[in-house]
Amino acid sequence: MKLKENKAKSLIETAINELIVSIEKGQSEVLTNYLQAMGRFHHYSFTNIMLISRQFPNATRVAGFQTWKKLDRFVIKGEKGIKIIAPMISKKESLKDKNEEDEVYGFRIVNVFDIRQTKGTELPEISTVKGDPTEYSERLNQLIADQKIELLYASNVPADGYSTGGCIVIRTGLSPAEDFSVRIHELAHEMLHQSNKEKLSTEQKETEAEAVAFVVCDAIGLDTNSACRDYIQMYTGDKEMLLKSFERIQKTSSEILYKIKSITHKIES
Repeated sequence: MKLKENKAKSLIETAINELIVSIEKGQSEVLTNYLQAMGRFHHYSFTNIMLISRQFPNATRVAGFQTWKKLDRFVIKGEKGIKIIAPMISKKESLKDKNEEDEVYGFRIVNVFDIRQTKGTELPEISTVKGDPTEYSERLNQLIADQKIELLYASNVPADGYSTGGCIVIRTGLSPAEDFSVRIHELAHEMLHQSNKEKLSTEQKETEAEAVAFVVCDAIGLDTNSACRDYIQMYTGDKEMLLKSFERIQKTSSEILYKIKSITHKIES
């Protein structure tokens, strides 16, 4: 059992080190692929998103061999699996307490495959927006309201928008796509930084919020911006800081996407 865990840890460490090297070399396309993967696979863990992005940068829909089989699709002979980490779960012997959760006692490596590595029955297309966030706009406003955050519009805003802890103010006159992106950016500040006791620079806070906006907007089909290049410029060699920042970005963008997307994915991790 220890051997399986060691292999899983080694796989993760290799992926992290390769990501660090890519950032240090200024390879923005690697980071772009990673942030886009956050949007496509927001139901996966931070670690597994990184592993999928590293091994199959253009993956769009992944599932295990048996899951594809249930969907009447079959892995093409010779295709190499994408290795991710899965928990090893110990089922409770007693069912007396239905609220008692199963225990995770370790992790192992499993293979998943992208849809392009399979053939068979066509799956329903996932609809996306092309520069128009109307479908998601009201849901985003509802999410902001659910967070007990007031949303206001004003013409004399010094920037496109700002947040003050419990209140988001957006400049009037923005295009629908810009308005949506700024709302995501400011909501990210509210979720990430208002109650975060960790000392972060203004630059890092802005970059994290912009990265969340990048992930969410890209995931629903909106044009994205230069968040990746900004993030590379921000990296100063602190590996722990970078990984914590990525975890914050992934968790926040995943929560936002989960709550504003109406599509129910048939393929789950």
